[in-house]
Amino acid sequence: MSWWWAGAIGATKRKLDEVSASAEPKYQSFALVIGATGIVGTSLVDILPLADTPGGPWKVFAVSRNPRPAWSSTIADSPFVDHIQCDISNPADTLSKLSALVDLTHVFYTAWSNGGSEADNREVNSAMLRNVLAAVIPSCPNLQHVCLLTGRKHYVGPFEAFGKTHDPPFSEDMPRLDTPNFYYDMEDILFEEVSKRNGAVSWSVHRPSLIFGFSPKSMMNIVGSLCVYAAICRKEGTKLRFPGSRVAWSGFCDASDADLIAEHQIWAAVDPFAKNEAFNCSNGDVFKWKQLWPMLAEHFGLDWVGYEGEEDRFKLEEAMKGKEELWEEMVEELGLTQTKLSDVGNWWYADIILGLEFEHLDTMNKSKEHGFLGFRNTISSFNNWIEKLKACKIVP
Repeated sequence: MSWWWAGAIGATKRKLDEVSASAEPKYQSFALVIGATGIVGTSLVDILPLADTPGGPWKVFAVSRNPRPAWSSTIADSPFVDHIQCDISNPADTLSKLSALVDLTHVFYTAWSNGGSEADNREVNSAMLRNVLAAVIPSCPNLQHVCLLTGRKHYVGPFEAFGKTHDPPFSEDMPRLDTPNFYYDMEDILFEEVSKRNGAVSWSVHRPSLIFGFSPKSMMNIVGSLCVYAAICRKEGTKLRFPGSRVAWSGFCDASDADLIAEHQIWAAVDPFAKNEAFNCSNGDVFKWKQLWPMLAEHFGLDWVGYEGEEDRFKLEEAMKGKEELWEEMVEELGLTQTKLSDVGNWWYADIILGLEFEHLDTMNKSKEHGFLGFRNTISSFNNWIEKLKACKIVP
């Protein structure tokens, strides 16, 4: 129980001194984190090396396509973590670099690539997962478990087909929707590949909701994008206007703290009762954007405007056009970490989330029945991640 509570009350406040011992220990587990600079991969790299993490001591191999960014955490500097730059869309690069990691016991697959259309998403994401599993499964005799991160689109369909959805709250036993979905393809690839080891390798699938987390380069970092929007409003001397729908403003939805998702995956990776199952992963409470919007404004010293009616709705993707030079000026003037607006402001995704015309909630009953007791206070999570983005000088 202490592990769940430590995470619940200490989200985003982990310190390097929580990694015990100055010398490398005798490792119990060896983790491969695919997508290590993404919104969940970043949390996994922070949490796996900690002294109280189940299954440890862990050695972490953190894989990303690009070099390790300047904003990467200090925990990632420890001897517990090795960084590997690898393009998993390239079969030869993947095989060359990952098949050599013969000591691996666990794989945490958290990567995805946005190909534009769902047909493109299916092709590119399926290929990346196949490349990783083809390199690892035959090469790692001690491999025990593979965690696959998917998400809420399992229940509501791909972005281009939103509305073809189950009736919430979403539960894991709901059948697949009758529409193409790259999450379904990835699950099938996972099941096919681990079956080649005749039961020696187990799996778990993790389906978070809207993720609140840190990674500035993540295409799905809603908190980061809204902070950048707020910072630009402050620079321009304008109010923080809510751009979305009435349903998003006043309706209930849920969120998934990135640290909680990491804890959920670690639990499934080491607990025998969680093997070969798919699980939802949300914070365990609900929120409304009308609650969070004033908090966002307060963090940046802004006056705010809520939902004003359908006639006054607007798209952030349109409103933020041409702001690239302004952001460059802000980065220089305010001494922020060097970033491009196209990396830290994912306006298309923010418009989708804030423009939803239906409520979306899941149930965590299955996880609780299988022994996962983790949770997060969504209000605290939202505020904590904003504070981390400010502390790391991603936003002022």
